[in-house]
Amino acid sequence: MSPQERQFSLPGFESQSHSPPPVDLPAESETTVESVPVGPRPESLRRQTVWVVDAHSLIYQVFHALPEMTSPRGEPVAAVYGFTRDLLYLLEQKRPDFLFCAFDLPGKTFRHEVDDQYKIQRAEMPEDLIPQIATIHRVIDALGVPAVGCPSYEADDVLATIARVTEELEGRCFLVTGDKDCRQLITDRVKLYNIRKNQVFDREALMAEWGITPQQVVDFQALVGDPVDNVSGVPLIGPKLARELLQRYGTLENVLEHATGVSGAKRKESLLKHGQQALLSRRLLRLERHVPVAIDWNAGRLDGSDRPRALELFHQLGFRSLAEKLDLLAGRPAPQPLAAKPRYRIVDTPQALEALLAKLRQQKCISLDHETTSVWPRWAEIVGFSFAFQDDEAWYLPVRAPAGEPRLDLAATLAALRPVLEDPAVEKVGQNLKYDWIVLRSGGIELAGAAFDSMVAGYLLDPGQRNHSLNDLAKRYLHHATIKIEELIGAGKHQKRMDEVPVRQVADYAGEDALLPLRLRPILVQKLAEVELDDLFHELEMPLVEVLVELEYNGIKVDVDRLAELSRRYGTQIDALEQEIHELAGHPLNIASPKQLQQVLFTELGLPATRRTKTGPSTDAGVLEELARLHPLPAKLLEYRQYTKLKSTYVDALPQMVHPVTGRVHASFNQHVTATGRLSSSDPNLQNIPVRTETGREIRSAFVPGQEGWVLLAADYSQIELRVLAHFSGDSRLCEAFARDEDIHARVAGQVNGVPLEKVTPEMRRAAKAVNFGVIYGQGPIGLARSLGIEKEQAARFIDNYFEGYPGIEEFLRRVLAECRQTGYVKTIQGRRRAIRGVRPQAGRQRNLAERTAVNTVVQGSAADLIKMAMIAIHRRLRREKLAARMLLQIHDELIFEVRGDQLHDLARLVVEEMAGVKKLNVPLKVDLKAGPNWADVKDIRD
Repeated sequence: MSPQERQFSLPGFESQSHSPPPVDLPAESETTVESVPVGPRPESLRRQTVWVVDAHSLIYQVFHALPEMTSPRGEPVAAVYGFTRDLLYLLEQKRPDFLFCAFDLPGKTFRHEVDDQYKIQRAEMPEDLIPQIATIHRVIDALGVPAVGCPSYEADDVLATIARVTEELEGRCFLVTGDKDCRQLITDRVKLYNIRKNQVFDREALMAEWGITPQQVVDFQALVGDPVDNVSGVPLIGPKLARELLQRYGTLENVLEHATGVSGAKRKESLLKHGQQALLSRRLLRLERHVPVAIDWNAGRLDGSDRPRALELFHQLGFRSLAEKLDLLAGRPAPQPLAAKPRYRIVDTPQALEALLAKLRQQKCISLDHETTSVWPRWAEIVGFSFAFQDDEAWYLPVRAPAGEPRLDLAATLAALRPVLEDPAVEKVGQNLKYDWIVLRSGGIELAGAAFDSMVAGYLLDPGQRNHSLNDLAKRYLHHATIKIEELIGAGKHQKRMDEVPVRQVADYAGEDALLPLRLRPILVQKLAEVELDDLFHELEMPLVEVLVELEYNGIKVDVDRLAELSRRYGTQIDALEQEIHELAGHPLNIASPKQLQQVLFTELGLPATRRTKTGPSTDAGVLEELARLHPLPAKLLEYRQYTKLKSTYVDALPQMVHPVTGRVHASFNQHVTATGRLSSSDPNLQNIPVRTETGREIRSAFVPGQEGWVLLAADYSQIELRVLAHFSGDSRLCEAFARDEDIHARVAGQVNGVPLEKVTPEMRRAAKAVNFGVIYGQGPIGLARSLGIEKEQAARFIDNYFEGYPGIEEFLRRVLAECRQTGYVKTIQGRRRAIRGVRPQAGRQRNLAERTAVNTVVQGSAADLIKMAMIAIHRRLRREKLAARMLLQIHDELIFEVRGDQLHDLARLVVEEMAGVKKLNVPLKVDLKAGPNWADVKDIRD
């Protein structure tokens, strides 16, 4: 059966292949070791495809290409995700008859016996990649893809062996690898596959790129060398000359034999002097095609799988989209609708509305949802209301609909619903209630009685999950797949508005959106109680919803004329920088092209390539910052990127986001995104405007009070994370410094350097500040040295002195990690919980990602708890005392208000009282206050 004919199914697979002990290799020309198969070897592979993944090559590729990712339990998973995604892609798109993953096994190989310097320059595996290797093995084991390896040999040798056997059995073999050594394996039946480019690399491609045949690859590499594996070539013989020599003489032996005829005295001398070294290099580069590796052909057929285990593993890792893909691959039907199919009723006449209202008035709890014309609540117009108060029935009230379909009058419907919606005695349930609350407020209704938000509850139970949508929660807890919005309105340029969809379809969708939170509530409430998160939910997160409604509804006024001025100026600056960059490069180039930047920086200018990605040397900001010390061009590139990003993201985008009626930008503040408990901002993201740069300050100058005679007040927790660290650690010196309100960075600098406070230099303070913040995130000597521009040894001494001077901090960090390893989770000051895996038994000062995540969650999450508590307290007092003031923004540890000028000091006093007194800590909480005519020009004030 061809791959296209058979339905794909994933296999189960018991163990990795087992290999016999390593054998002594005879001379290169005498190798005759046969492979040792497990189970029956196929009689023929004719018309069948065998795909072999060079596992470590792909793992390193995705590890360096993808941004840092963590699972819901805080363990690093970027490489696991990338590798699994690629594996599922192969299964879905290539439909192999056989699939294997070849791994390098620990220990030396036979090549180390040939040359003990082989691969000696290879760097150690990155700390955050190490735990991911074991997880990748768990993934492929669950998927049933055989992992193949053999002691004393490399994965490339395994690829070579499987390729040989496949060819002997008349099959076609595709080697998924980026390793150029494998080009020697190319035949008519064996080809390489570049998964990043979705390209097959064959004889013709090899000839086009290197100008040689597969039989000449090892000779070519022996001449050129491979510095990555510490394989010496022949000095002065580059790829171009190696190609010409092999095209002329055919083999390495013939090239060396005719060395005296090579042009150029130095090249001729180099060939004569290093000929034997080239032959040795070829021995290292030639892949062994007869490895005694165990090949389980039955497992490689992909005939069955442990799909439940794979799905559970994907859930643990947070791979939601990959779990859906796995379901499709395995032919599993999508989750089914709810067992007892609900009735979704349409209420489109005044009589039907009155009948529904009679029922609503009798309820103690209702679930609600709204269909609208926009995802931005302040811009949204209501299309329909949906309600549910029992788990088998929901009602949809259309107020906008396609022409010809009956609907209710919007104003009359709002007036009729007002008494129920504004009654605090009637509990309100929903998914993302904040959105509905703002929509209703825009319609003149102040929602009361908000009691349960399924999105917030789901987030608290599993903060590491990347998605807490109703569809995800329904799948997770009800095993139900929801109606997708795309099924109603489509996507892209053909997307409809919701009021253009037939009412019957909208009613089913909207009714489900109201019904599911009602069904989820008892499940989630029980789970919150089981993990002692019910108090956090009811006393902090649900009350916070009302505060966020206030912030988003208020918005903040933006001076569009100021932004237009900045847009013109930034455009001029960008043009000037572009010209400077071209001059420094020596020629024009496309600055947005990573490939052209790589050519200029690393080939033409010869700057060191410190990191690589799937497309070559990295040109990201971190790399450019390092290179800026060596050449002026990288600094100009960074400046150019900053201006272009700020211009497109804020200066030009913000005017388009100003509400036509309010004249304000109404950003969203999300309490279900960050795993630490911090709020995030979107549409627009106001938390990413640079704080310390001149351009950032210029953009902030466009944020102004909304009324004449009003000013902005900024209230910022001073060094809140360090104060939380002092509270938890109880370190006497750190607590004493905060108690005296000293300059904490100067105090630490004096302590670490052994000098009095008055003799602390700016450089000492800068180093101490870097350690104070870096210590929370597990920064080691290398990172500190890089950030401060000092030697690694000096940075290491500074860190050692720091922990010796503040022993309570190190004890706290050790305690957090020990408890996390024992319980599997960490907790914040208010009991917020996050599951984390991957903490090592004896974690040192330089921590891996899971360990950094654990400490960061405790410290940063506790700071997030405190400012949320303060926001609730301030909101309630503003309501109670009726000050002419509004809370507008929360930017991490900072709150922004607008206030009538004559009430500034009243507001300042109120804010300080609530923020500083929000919770009793071992150290005082300090609040810095600034006020002014715009966000940039706020100055220190005294309350």
